[in-house]
Amino acid sequence: MNAYRDSSGRTLIDYPRPSVAVDTAVLTLDERLGLVVLQVRRENRRGWGLPGTFLHEGERLADAGDRSLRDKANVSGLHPRQLHVFDDPDRDDRGWVLSVAHVDVVQPDRLESRFADDTRLMPVDSPGRLPYDHVSIIARAVEHLQSRYAQWPDPDQLLGEEFTIRDLWLVHQRVAGRELQRDSFRRAMEPQLVATGAVTRGGRGRPAELFRRM
Repeated sequence: MNAYRDSSGRTLIDYPRPSVAVDTAVLTLDERLGLVVLQVRRENRRGWGLPGTFLHEGERLADAGDRSLRDKANVSGLHPRQLHVFDDPDRDDRGWVLSVAHVDVVQPDRLESRFADDTRLMPVDSPGRLPYDHVSIIARAVEHLQSRYAQWPDPDQLLGEEFTIRDLWLVHQRVAGRELQRDSFRRAMEPQLVATGAVTRGGRGRPAELFRRM
């Protein structure tokens, strides 16, 4: 079979190719720190960064992301979604590298029991000194998350299946990084919820009604 040639007579291998990396911002909530991002210690270098790897020949982006989370953060079973391609030719001092950034949002207990020694959680608004454009990847991931939470009640299920309006409000405030007016929040979110008919038990004060997502 003849190799494909374009209008200038070049084949695909006649063009320079960048390396392709996959970097993943895994976000969760911490009671003390608020919205946090998972970081891993960098191999053979000082400092920290997002879990990432280079794409292997014949490998899917999602598989590369799964591999980096498993091998570098001891985390498996996540389903990151593509976020953005970071393609500044000068973004990586090792050479021409595109990063296909991914994002996932998980409940805290999905990470706590799986932490390796070389991982940490850092606040998204003060992630520390990171390589390449990882700070920009985190900022884009947070912006993406906040836009989702501005429209829907806990779309990434940081809460369990059933929750009170107050639980939901507190989670949305942590994601937003600011105080949300409680009555306005309830008016926006309650039409998207289903009352379970059950109430909280065993807490202080009046029992609160439990809801679930539609």
